[in-house]
Amino acid sequence: MLLSEICKEIGLKLINNDLEISGIHTLSEARNCELSFFNNEKYKDSLPDTKAAAVFIESKYASLLPKTTIALITDEPYLKLALASRFFAYKLQTKEEKPMTGTNCDISSKATFGVNVTLGDNVTVMAGVYIGDDVTVGDNTIINPNVSIYHHCHIGSNCIIHSGTVIGSDGFGFAHTKMGEHVKIYQNGNVIIEDDVEIGASCAIDRAVFGSTTIKKGAKLDNLIQIAHNCEIGEYSIMTAQVGLAGSTILGRNVVMGGQSASAGHLKIGDFAQIAGMAGVTKSLDGNKVYGGFPAIEQKEWLRNQAKLNLLLKSKK
Repeated sequence: MLLSEICKEIGLKLINNDLEISGIHTLSEARNCELSFFNNEKYKDSLPDTKAAAVFIESKYASLLPKTTIALITDEPYLKLALASRFFAYKLQTKEEKPMTGTNCDISSKATFGVNVTLGDNVTVMAGVYIGDDVTVGDNTIINPNVSIYHHCHIGSNCIIHSGTVIGSDGFGFAHTKMGEHVKIYQNGNVIIEDDVEIGASCAIDRAVFGSTTIKKGAKLDNLIQIAHNCEIGEYSIMTAQVGLAGSTILGRNVVMGGQSASAGHLKIGDFAQIAGMAGVTKSLDGNKVYGGFPAIEQKEWLRNQAKLNLLLKSKK
């Protein structure tokens, strides 16, 4: 889509030369045919190095952009991103066709497939499954009844996905107008499930805004887990029932999260960290330690604090 057309639709003026835009991405990942945005000083250092064709940005930061990048001046860059995202959203369709399959697949006649679906060897697909457009599924994977896999997602080999799980639904992303109205940010990324992953029943794994939400090799997810957009679950990590991760959380290798524990967004949990049940992670955590409580701190410290609190309360009786 031409940049001039996008600007016209979202109420901005383009005073530079026009060019064709193919999508939207982050400052660090955007190519010279893509839009980006800047609304958080945390990412200020990314401005001089961005390869984006144009950036929604406030005027006071525009001078930090490289000369090859067009500054689209606005006092609401995040809102303008949301308005522009709809132009690049995948157009859903109801068209169905038989998938391309490898050898020895066992596919229920009650499963539904979009277009250009590819299944590897020895794949099992049970009744009530929906697999959307351009999805690929690797060898020896089992997809149990009533699983939904949205368009453009990738499922690796030797995976098991249990009933009722949804992979690739939209992440929870909205910009807000000055009047408090909520404007959808279209989620134009996908989900990648690597090899040897098992996902329990009734989990929700959201597609990325751009790029991919990724569940890495060997990870094991229990039932009723929420993985928000752009999260990354490290190799061989374990997540037990009712864990919830906010957007862009990154788990390292072999992280263990106990039942009903959760994390805030845009943080990292280091390799081999353990999070106790019902703990609330509010900041990035180092690996090779055990954490508990809310906000989550090292478990030994939290237990000591609880003991001291109990003694204090008893002394006041």
